[in-house]
Amino acid sequence: MNTLLKKIKLLNPEYPNKSTGIINGQASGILNWNDIAYPQMYRIYHTLLGNFWKAQEINMQDDIKQWDSLTEVEKDIFLRVNTQLASLDSLQTPTMTSVMDYVTDPSFKAIFAVISQQEAVHNESYSYILSSLIPLSEQIERFNQAKDDPIVRKRNEIILEAYEKFRQTPTPQHLFELGVHSINLEGIYFYAGFAFFYHLARQQKMMKTSTMISYIQRDEMQHAYFIAQFIRILLTENPELNTDENSEYVYSSIDKAVQLEKEWARYILKDIEGIDLEEFEGYVEYLANKRFRQLGLPNRYKGRENPMPWIHVFSDEMMNETKSDFFEQKSRTYTKVSKSNGFDEL
Repeated sequence: MNTLLKKIKLLNPEYPNKSTGIINGQASGILNWNDIAYPQMYRIYHTLLGNFWKAQEINMQDDIKQWDSLTEVEKDIFLRVNTQLASLDSLQTPTMTSVMDYVTDPSFKAIFAVISQQEAVHNESYSYILSSLIPLSEQIERFNQAKDDPIVRKRNEIILEAYEKFRQTPTPQHLFELGVHSINLEGIYFYAGFAFFYHLARQQKMMKTSTMISYIQRDEMQHAYFIAQFIRILLTENPELNTDENSEYVYSSIDKAVQLEKEWARYILKDIEGIDLEEFEGYVEYLANKRFRQLGLPNRYKGRENPMPWIHVFSDEMMNETKSDFFEQKSRTYTKVSKSNGFDEL
C-alpha cells in the first residue's frame, strides 16, 4: 500500500495487450478497444467523446447586451464565481495527466486523457466568458482576487494537498486519496457557483453563460462517475486498500467538502435574493449522498430527494435526458443519452 508506483514505460512488447491490472499490472501499452479488461470503459470513453464542445460555439452576444442590466452585486458575484471555478479547473488538467504516468491499463489512460482535455476546455470557457464582458485588465485583477481570496484558498488547499501528495509520493494509497478529492472537486465543489448562474437563467439573465455552465456540469458529472468507478476497481484489485479506514476516509473527506461548499455558499451567495441558503445546504448534502452511493457506500445525510426544486431543470438527472430547457426552449443536451451513459440513475 505504501510502495511507490513506477512510471509506466510507453511500450512493453513482452506483455499482453489486455492489461492485468489498472496499477502494478502488465500491459504492452498498445490499446485495442476490442480487447480490454473492463469493456464498460469503452462506453464511458464514447460518452465523453460524444460530449465534445468548444466555448466558441456559444454566441455570447445576448449576454454582452444584458451585462450592463445586471446589478453591481450580480456583476461582482458573477466575476468572482467565474474565476473561482476557473481556479479549481486549473488543477485538473495537469493532475489527470500525471495520473496517466502510473496507470497500467491503456483504456483508463485514454479516458484520463479525454478528461484532461475537457478540463482544459472548461478552463478556456471561463476565460471566454470574461473576455466577452470585461477588459483584460479587469480579468487579470479578478483572477488575482480568486487566487488571494482566503475562502477560495481554503477550499483549494485541501484538494492541492492530496494532489501534491500523490505527485511527490505516488503510492496506491495516495492515488486512492487523489481520486476521492477529485470527486469532491468535480462532484461537490462546483455546484454553488453553478446555482448562481442558474439563478440568473431562471430570471432570463445571461442565458448563454448558463448554457455553457450546463455543458460543464454534464462533463463534471461524468468525470466524477468515472473516478468513482476507477476507485471501486482500484479497491477490488488491491484488497489491501479496501479497509474500514479508507471507507472512513471517504466519509470524512466528502463531509469536509460539504462543509467547505456550504461555507462558500454562505460567503458568495448571501446577498442574492431568491436563493435559500438552507435549501442549498440540503442540496449539497443530497449531492454528497449521490457520491457516496457511486462509491458503493450508504448515504451519510438524511433525505434522498433534491430539496432545491427550482434547480431541478438544471440537475444531473435532467441533463441525462433529452429535454428542453423551459427557460429558453432549446435543448441543453449535446449528445444522445443511452442506457450506457445514464450515470446518475442511483
